[in-house]
Amino acid sequence: MSDTDRIAIHDAAGTSQVFWGEHQIAKTTAARVLAETGYPERLYIPMDAVATDMLVVSDTMTHCPYKGDATYYHVHIDGEQLDDAAWCYARPIDAVAAIAGHLAFDHHALTIERPD
Repeated sequence: MSDTDRIAIHDAAGTSQVFWGEHQIAKTTAARVLAETGYPERLYIPMDAVATDMLVVSDTMTHCPYKGDATYYHVHIDGEQLDDAAWCYARPIDAVAAIAGHLAFDHHALTIERPD
């Protein structure tokens, strides 16, 4: 398998949303789904569809040889915080440029809804 076959990205159908309890963090019809060999599919939501006032930049940064450097965010609502619950590849490698400026969410306290 070549590196280019490892990751596939497609547009998500319909409306995708992210909630923490009753608080809606994101809603969009322009999400993208990233499927990477060996990992669960991830929903990437455009930054402009996210309530960024609920995000706090984390000190956590990671590097993926297939996607690039990721910056992490805590979700912060009403004095409570979910650590490193979202991440973004602001300048991903060219093969995955479609996720630039998009956020992915992953935390057991979040509800991530996608119709497909």
